[in-house]
Amino acid sequence: MSNRHFTLTDVQAEADAGLQLVYADGAVLRVDLKALVDGHPLLSALRDPQVFGTARVGEWGGSVVWGDDPDSDLELAADNLRARAIEQAGGVSHEFILNWMARHRLGLDAAAQALGLSRRMLAYYRSGAKPVPRTVALACLGWEHLGANEAWMQAT
Repeated sequence: MSNRHFTLTDVQAEADAGLQLVYADGAVLRVDLKALVDGHPLLSALRDPQVFGTARVGEWGGSVVWGDDPDSDLELAADNLRARAIEQAGGVSHEFILNWMARHRLGLDAAAQALGLSRRMLAYYRSGAKPVPRTVALACLGWEHLGANEAWMQAT
């Protein structure tokens, strides 16, 4: 399976710690990094607009890198940036599914059964290969809220 959906082809720095990201699958997304930069001391150099403006696509398109030094520590992964951009736009990212499964210690088969999905479709959502429908996210939240995890485990 190709990870074109996580491979960056272009990045443009915007005012107020924003990035426009272009992915190999054709998606063009905008992500606001202001809260992330303000909340993490290791990223404090990015508060300087001159430094932030040096954003470029990292090696193999797997990240955004800042600064002129090839060994720069200022780097954010393309998959995490895509997830953040999707969530900021009101969508549900693959990381939501990954975190839900991890939080409940569910493997792919158990999670698919709990949500009433095929294993293959859940794998697509988990990998980011297909967008996560809001109905799936709501099913995850409902499963948590109703304590269905305990009832489901007793039933299986």
